[in-house]
Amino acid sequence: MQINGYLYDTHVHTSEGSACGQNTGAEMARAYQKAGYAGIVVTDHFFYGNTAVDRSLPWKDWVEQFCKGYEHAKEEGDKIGLQVFFGWESGYHGTEFLIYGLNKEWLFEHPEIKDADVKEQYELVHAGGGIVSHAHPFREEDYIPEIRLFPDCVDAVEGINATHESPASMSHKNILYNEKAIAYAKEHGLPITAGSDQHTTRMIGGGMLFDRKLSDEKDFCRAVLAGEAKAYWNGSEFYG
Repeated sequence: MQINGYLYDTHVHTSEGSACGQNTGAEMARAYQKAGYAGIVVTDHFFYGNTAVDRSLPWKDWVEQFCKGYEHAKEEGDKIGLQVFFGWESGYHGTEFLIYGLNKEWLFEHPEIKDADVKEQYELVHAGGGIVSHAHPFREEDYIPEIRLFPDCVDAVEGINATHESPASMSHKNILYNEKAIAYAKEHGLPITAGSDQHTTRMIGGGMLFDRKLSDEKDFCRAVLAGEAKAYWNGSEFYG
């Protein structure tokens, strides 16, 4: 795959953190490095999402286990030259959000994030220096009882989710979900994020293309808010 720039997938799941994930963090890292990506953000399903971690564990133990997918991906990424950033995908009765710019230590210190509502989540994440992107806001599936929009409680919108239209995708396929998300972001003047929503090492494409290499999670957040990236999907198509 020919990539002109630095490609980052902003929506990646692992089997350690997500019950629906089919490959380990290390396996995901190797697949992305082979596919030519500069980096990934591991965004496993959080406490009230489709998490793979036992919810009966004490908070710090739960966080330790939840972060294993990211940590294994980062350990492998450091060996093979793939940047790996930390994030998560929170779930509120089917409505999901991608959280960027925070870390495990922040989670240890903020157990209240587990039961925060959408507005409280936004305020807590902001106070920590992170950002919130509404994941696939117009997806229609059995696990999503209704489409709920929160333009005042997000910093960005996932305008491109590759599972909605990639030729290699095997789930959630409907290009209208992305088209509606892009229109929604434009209506509210919100930046667009883009990712694959990858759960296996079978690459479906998707991500954000930057003109420069990012330094860390905070730099990623700054770049998203500044509109530095282009959305990337289907191997060569772009949305600026």
